[in-house]
Amino acid sequence: MGRIEVTKIADGLYGIPVGPVNTFLLDSPDGCALIDTGVSGSTAAILRALRALGKRPGDVRHIILTHAHPDHIGSLAALKKITGAEAYIHPLDADIATNGAGFRPMSAAPGLVTGMMFQMFVRPVETVEPATVEHHVQTQEVLPVAGGLTAIHVPGHCAGQLAFLWPKHGGVLFAADTCMNVLGLGWTMGYEDFEEGKRSLEKLAGLDFQVACFGHGQTILHDAGGRFRKMWADFDATLTISNRRHSDIPTVARSIGKTFPGEWIRR
Repeated sequence: MGRIEVTKIADGLYGIPVGPVNTFLLDSPDGCALIDTGVSGSTAAILRALRALGKRPGDVRHIILTHAHPDHIGSLAALKKITGAEAYIHPLDADIATNGAGFRPMSAAPGLVTGMMFQMFVRPVETVEPATVEHHVQTQEVLPVAGGLTAIHVPGHCAGQLAFLWPKHGGVLFAADTCMNVLGLGWTMGYEDFEEGKRSLEKLAGLDFQVACFGHGQTILHDAGGRFRKMWADFDATLTISNRRHSDIPTVARSIGKTFPGEWIRR
């Protein structure tokens, strides 16, 4: 039996890391919601985490997908079969999830470290197991989950990417892969459209939230909205600061290797 990894982020919210990818569980009296499913083969780890929290597979009633990349939808089909949960995704990514194929190409984000991480860890994944998706989610739609979860369309990294804002605890933002908090807050590794990605970050920086959860990297527990506004106010300055902070390449490479133990996403 593998090691159980589950972290309480706040009342009713738990982080379940599966390899280099984070999934999240919202616990509510009207049923649990799982945000993202990790790569293919993540099902056992997620089920162990549910058991550690005293939950049964059938307690998961909703599976909410931030976007259709293989590290986020890889275990969707398997988890749907076990839990019976309904799935939610943006219409632009729905066909990818239901076909298990058709992943769009990405390019590395600007900057020394993100480019190096992209080359090291982004590898082709042509297919995942197809899965049925019951709900196509539009921007500003409020999902009837855990007291209300507002969807925000944030393309760039992925055309159908959604972030979600949960009003509890001063506001909790599920930022998906709009950015990441690995070796500090910064660009995510790759984008389908970087300029669109910048506009999405500006959109998120205009929201009020205290906590930010990421597809990759550590959760920010305090003043996350302030961090976003400071980080994304000047994109040129962000790139300069990021390169300066990570100028020690050997140390950065060792840190990256510890943070990301494998390859998982389509290039």
